[in-house]
Amino acid sequence: MRRWVKVSLGILAGIVIAVGIGAGWFAGKTGPIGSGFVAKYLCSSTFISGRDPETAFVEDVKPANILATFASYAINREEKSATGNLYGMFNLKAIYREGCGCSLIVGTTEKEMHAQKLVPPGFSGSRPRHREDFSWPAGSRLAENSSVEGIDMVKVEKAIDAAFAEPGPDNLRKTRAVVVVHDGKLIAERYASGFHKDMPLLGWSMSKSVTNALVGILVKDGKLDIMQPAPVPEWQKNDDPRGRITLDQLLRMSSGLAFEEVYAPLADATDMLFGSYDFAAFAAAKPLETEPDGKWYYSSGTANIVARIVRKTVEKEYAYYYQFIYEKLFDKIGMYSAVLEPDASGTFVGSSYAHATPRDWARFGQLYLQDGVWEGERILPEGWVTYTTTPTPGAPKGEYGAHFWLNAGNSENPADRRWPQAPRDEYEASGFQEQKVIVVPSKNLVLVRFGATSVRSAWSTDEFIHNILEAFH
Repeated sequence: MRRWVKVSLGILAGIVIAVGIGAGWFAGKTGPIGSGFVAKYLCSSTFISGRDPETAFVEDVKPANILATFASYAINREEKSATGNLYGMFNLKAIYREGCGCSLIVGTTEKEMHAQKLVPPGFSGSRPRHREDFSWPAGSRLAENSSVEGIDMVKVEKAIDAAFAEPGPDNLRKTRAVVVVHDGKLIAERYASGFHKDMPLLGWSMSKSVTNALVGILVKDGKLDIMQPAPVPEWQKNDDPRGRITLDQLLRMSSGLAFEEVYAPLADATDMLFGSYDFAAFAAAKPLETEPDGKWYYSSGTANIVARIVRKTVEKEYAYYYQFIYEKLFDKIGMYSAVLEPDASGTFVGSSYAHATPRDWARFGQLYLQDGVWEGERILPEGWVTYTTTPTPGAPKGEYGAHFWLNAGNSENPADRRWPQAPRDEYEASGFQEQKVIVVPSKNLVLVRFGATSVRSAWSTDEFIHNILEAFH
């Protein structure tokens, strides 16, 4: 009996030790994800959006990331930084830099990050502003209702009411902003309490569509050819099959790379965003899962590979490559509030970290509605919007083009599409928690929606578009 007890105690002790080791390993893996998410989000919401960090922590961070329940944070307004702490052990810090927002310090030092040459000196003091006496998009004045023809504005307001209405206490939409643009006029907008027209908001994966625009500009200037193998240094050995992947295949999410688009502990997407120094290098290190163009698979890693290609191409001519982003895109179309945040290596996060006011996001949608032309100047190359909105062959419902989501439908059954009540020509930039820039060319319409929708069933893009279109005579 005593021997049995000793053996049992020994087994129990072994189990306890194994569980302890496993728990420590798991905590070590999840620590950066929890603390990094808290630090990065609160840094951006505090120093870009100007929000109260405690409100953002309670309303945005905790519902979006279960690990944040065990986290704390600290904001340093003097040095413009935010620190997240998980389990009382794991700390990660995000720093704010003028012109390029917040970045986590991973794999480098704060001093080295501040020494990066991304934005020209004195950048923040030279930013243009919109004139209050000009109507949107040239200025900031809202169109008079009397100038809106063919639209029932009462129905528009009812559609916006529905967008802000809450289905129930456990099924919250948390809509923060809605903007409606028709025929190039800003005809309606609304903001939740605590939000306003001049507050830049995070677009999450809408950033991929901004990356599409930057590639388009470089194509127009003859700096990139999307049909050629992508210039990715990790793939340049003669025997590397990834060297055949084209920039076109990266844009259409058809590279064949084995990247896991899952936002959970130990998954690729979260390891990249919160535990990696160079996001593009993290994704580029992945092996092929299929041959290029073998299948369509949505991947934030792919978008960050494209972002680094943009950076390296631009740096051949620009000492501060962010100057290209502002001069060639944002300032051309009046997106004066826009900020693209980089990873620790200095490459803008083309998958996830673009901020702008809802009105400026509407300007971005209007650029595509106008076939890439702004005030008579061609910003995107001729045919680029058509290329962008052509379904990639591997997408079963014709739901994806080149870093934009589509509503084309199954080629054999067009009725089988993402948004059955919306026109087939609808396409959109779309981000986590239902951030949207929706373009409907057949209705000359651009819609913007921002929110913090953690329960997917709380929001229906199909219903939102349908309700707005009900106002058209």
